[in-house]
Amino acid sequence: MKKFKELTEKEILAVAIGAEEEDGRIYGDFADALREEYPSTAGMFEDMRKEEAVHRDRLIAMFRQRFGEHIPLIRRENVKGFLQRKPVWLVRPLGVKVARKQAELMELEAQRFYHKAASRTSDVSTRELLNQLADEERKHTRTAGELEEKHLTVTAKAQEEESHRKLFLLQVVQPGLAGLMDGSVSTLAPLFAAAFATRHSWDAFLVGLAASIGAGISMAFSEGLSDDGSLTGRGSPWLRGAVTGLMTTAGGIGHTLPFLISSFRVATLVAAAVVAVELCVISYVRHKYMDTP
Repeated sequence: MKKFKELTEKEILAVAIGAEEEDGRIYGDFADALREEYPSTAGMFEDMRKEEAVHRDRLIAMFRQRFGEHIPLIRRENVKGFLQRKPVWLVRPLGVKVARKQAELMELEAQRFYHKAASRTSDVSTRELLNQLADEERKHTRTAGELEEKHLTVTAKAQEEESHRKLFLLQVVQPGLAGLMDGSVSTLAPLFAAAFATRHSWDAFLVGLAASIGAGISMAFSEGLSDDGSLTGRGSPWLRGAVTGLMTTAGGIGHTLPFLISSFRVATLVAAAVVAVELCVISYVRHKYMDTP
């Protein structure tokens, strides 16, 4: 990797061209990923992609005028000092807030790059060129805000928030609720059977712990392998499986922990009370998120 101070004026301009091209493609990926669920935000990113294409074309024209036809192959990842970008644009489903945050960071980084490049250039014509590029990035930052105001009206934001809520239900609440219900119910039989058979709190705790972990692993695989989310819109099977497995284990662990109390009678009463609380929590979640009476 080259240090920024080692770049020639030709290489600085080549990096700028590559960066504008890369940013435009990222905005295009954001637009494609969000078009179905967040059409207004997708429209904003599509306009930003077009702006990047205009900037790239202007940069290429400037490069031709000063340095000719051949653009050196040097990109931002070949220069020290640039932020390492995680390829969030490849993630499906793509979070709308993640995309907006990434776009904000990209614009700030581009603006900082041009300012620093201009400050390190002694040639008058090159300094003028880089200052023009910095001005363009400042305008682009303002343009991004204007595009957000244009596309993300109050109605559009409300629609996207509702869409976000539905995705949250499909990808987190429903798998988590299924896991909590299964863990709270399926572990009751082995736990209390062991408790009353042995009348020993520690033995009941070990059985409950084993049942909870086993049920969590089983439900995690079951949910994760049920579908890949591409057609149902239920999101990543890894996420759903993890949420389901953890909530299943939590549902079983809740009424298992009381059996750490040495007194069998007290432990049993506390465990029964925890079961009642778990059922109330399930009812609350169903009422709040599923509109269930």
